[in-house]
Amino acid sequence: MALVSIYTVGRLKHPYDHSASREFFSVGNDVFRQATKSGQLIEAFQHDGVTFSNETIEGEGYPILTLTVWKSLQSLYRFTYSGHHKQALRDRNKWIEPYQEKHLSYVVWWTEDLKDVTWEEAFKRYNYYIQNGPTPFAFDFKQAFDENGETYLLQ
Repeated sequence: MALVSIYTVGRLKHPYDHSASREFFSVGNDVFRQATKSGQLIEAFQHDGVTFSNETIEGEGYPILTLTVWKSLQSLYRFTYSGHHKQALRDRNKWIEPYQEKHLSYVVWWTEDLKDVTWEEAFKRYNYYIQNGPTPFAFDFKQAFDENGETYLLQ
């Protein structure tokens, strides 16, 4: 059974220990609890000891990254646009720097095996998307693909 991975990237407006950033992390904890309770989240990867890509390190703001694996594309999509996460998306301008041209805040891809999901793979998929746009290798919700590489309309 294919699994779906998502890598998100943004930049906090303030240092990690700033009160606005602490609020972001508090909201993030609520979002993570909701994801865990959904029964659809399979894995959330820590980035301790990960060497970040140059694209992540360069620029204004303080990098904030997530890498998670979900049971299905539909469940990931539903989670993203509901509950605590939906509210966090509405409030993101309080915490996150505006996106620059050609910046993508996330990338999604299919995987057959959880052990194939790594930060290095996430950086590779993200960079591929930036260079090539959405394909079955790396895509977004607007131009999604199913596990067979066919165009998939999320609703």
